Amino acid sequence: MSIIRLTLLSIIICGFAYVPAVLGFAKTMAPEKASGSLVHDSEGKVIGSSLVAQAFTSPRYFHPRPSACDYNAQGAAGSNLSPKNPELATRAEAIITAQAGDGPIPADLVTASGSGLDPHISRAAAIYQVERVAAERKVSRETVEALIPETELVNVLELNIALER
Repeated sequence: MSIIRLTLLSIIICGFAYVPAVLGFAKTMAPEKASGSLVHDSEGKVIGSSLVAQAFTSPRYFHPRPSACDYNAQGAAGSNLSPKNPELATRAEAIITAQAGDGPIPADLVTASGSGLDPHISRAAAIYQVERVAAERKVSRETVEALIPETELVNVLELNIALER
């Protein structure tokens, strides 16, 4: 009988009490992060999360790293293609052709992250895209480049929001 009680107690504690307790603690200590680091527009509408990449395909915006899971968080995964896999080479060549910009293309614009949802690109990848974004928006290169933070990694969603201001 004590095994059944112990099992039921474990189910109650682990299944029903633990999750609300941890969530409550997280919402108290870091409310924004506990809710998924959601990003809102000026009207309060949720437009994304600063932790998950989104597909930006318009040339008016900075593009994130390629995603092996089509930026779908439910199916997050890398491509698991080896460096010698012809499919990986074909995919990379298509991206390089489509991105055609100034100088050699940064590796993170050609390769997917391990999760397929990395919201950041390198500063070099952002600088690489400045010419295209500036031309599409009909603004100077300097205006667009000034929006890129002086950090090693740049959050693509936050950068694209800054473009709209």
